[in-house]
Amino acid sequence: MKNQTVRPMTPGQMKDLISAVTEGIPSDLSFEVAQRLIGKKKKLTKKVKEIFFSTESSDYSGLVAQQETFYKKVFGRDCNFSNVSIPEKPIVGEWRLLILVDLTLEQLYAKCNELFPCWRWTNRCLDNEVVKNERDAKNGAYAIWVKDEVEADEELKNLSANDIKGKNITTETLAERLIHELEYFDETGNHLDIKNITLCAGSRYGDGGVPYVDWGDDEVRVDWFVAGHAGGRLRSRQVVS
Repeated sequence: MKNQTVRPMTPGQMKDLISAVTEGIPSDLSFEVAQRLIGKKKKLTKKVKEIFFSTESSDYSGLVAQQETFYKKVFGRDCNFSNVSIPEKPIVGEWRLLILVDLTLEQLYAKCNELFPCWRWTNRCLDNEVVKNERDAKNGAYAIWVKDEVEADEELKNLSANDIKGKNITTETLAERLIHELEYFDETGNHLDIKNITLCAGSRYGDGGVPYVDWGDDEVRVDWFVAGHAGGRLRSRQVVS
């Protein structure tokens, strides 16, 4: 497993975590039983830590095989991801595994445009325009987890790319968002961000602008905002890498 940058949980994660713990407590506990459990608080705390911070390795072989099938079907590429390091999947919430390979932004956009209507703000090569990425696959394939939701993370709305950077939150790059779109479309025939917009805060244009992706006017759109722009519909997608 790769070393991960330690970052604080988001308010949304805290809410999900509290909800998950609360749902595990029977609603019909008697006063006496509840008091006995409270008296064993130290033992309960230790047990919770053992559950949430277990070091047992997880088997993601089935999900890895799905990624290999996706690349063969969509790109005609024979991939072997058996040696790709898979980060631990977060316990709370629904998460999707994405594995990125050495495909350029032009290749990713071209595949999107081949499968469904697309629009981008420039006709220039995206790889020459988007020059900074927090991660790329130039030195080999890598894996990430992203929230398995149609819309970008609600808890990250009203945060600009500058805010995201200041809070040390890791979010999708443009390449990761395009792969995410392709995989979701391959599985469902539908698109991401029907109502909102994914701010790809893990990437930057040469002038500091931040790419975004959404589905609007019956097409996938790739455009950009300045790094300080924020809004209710503009949201990033958190990544675990």
